[in-house]
Amino acid sequence: MQAFDYARPATTAEAVALLTRHGDQARILAGGTDFVVRLRHGIETPGVVVDIKGLTDLPADVTEGGGSVRIGATAVMADLCRHPVLRARFPALVEAMSVVGSIQIRNRATLAGNVCHASPAADTAPALLVHDARLVIAGTGGERRMPLSEFVLGPGRTALGTAEIVTAAELPVPARPLGTAFARMTRRRGVDLATISVCCSVDADGVTRLGCGAAAPVPFLVTDISGILADVNAPGPARDVALDRLIAQARPISDVRASREYRLAMLRVLSRRALLAAAQRLAASQNGKARTGGADRGDRA
Repeated sequence: MQAFDYARPATTAEAVALLTRHGDQARILAGGTDFVVRLRHGIETPGVVVDIKGLTDLPADVTEGGGSVRIGATAVMADLCRHPVLRARFPALVEAMSVVGSIQIRNRATLAGNVCHASPAADTAPALLVHDARLVIAGTGGERRMPLSEFVLGPGRTALGTAEIVTAAELPVPARPLGTAFARMTRRRGVDLATISVCCSVDADGVTRLGCGAAAPVPFLVTDISGILADVNAPGPARDVALDRLIAQARPISDVRASREYRLAMLRVLSRRALLAAAQRLAASQNGKARTGGADRGDRA
């Protein structure tokens, strides 16, 4: 490992100033679960490491307001998986975070770091795409917001500027009933990168969305508004045609984890599984509301 300077700023403004001063020689440290490994192997050779874990104006919390949920950039995944707001509002995201690495890794890894690493196989990306996540970015020009769909440019590449920091992720609260589910396949149980991953959402209007990971150079989102995929009573062949049309954007590669052909086949399998689970969860939530509504009407009567 090459020697480097270490800085621990107290505020976001100080961190941005350090990044501005050192330019391409500076690297941000949050959870460090990917970055430290790259340091050890000599893939990263920074002149200065800027540790943002102690920023006093960047709390590791989850807040809800204004129709969205905000997740602080320094919040670790183990804490996020237990958070009642996320478990209630975004269960598929919790499912995705719960399989990132090991529990030791999740006690250090941050959601923002998982996104900024820009891996095509990032477990959280499909769920974040399905929920139209936006990233809050601080820099010399102030604060800006960017959809995740525009943030990841390619493997290891993002739209983040040299002197910018992701300070939070914002997820709009679903405006109508929504069922979601996450599924992934790996070579082995335990710590492993996804061979393929899918997050599916189905809403009360019959709109189906699929966020796909490890299926192209960047995670991607596709949408079906025909209602065929959301209709469990639709003919099987028609649903297969609609699903194949939906995932036609996939451009997987062959590597040590799987061949391109295997990934394409498993993308169809996992998409069907996630679609079924999402539709069942939507139906369960609607049935629960119907039962609650009936009881309320009985009470009023």
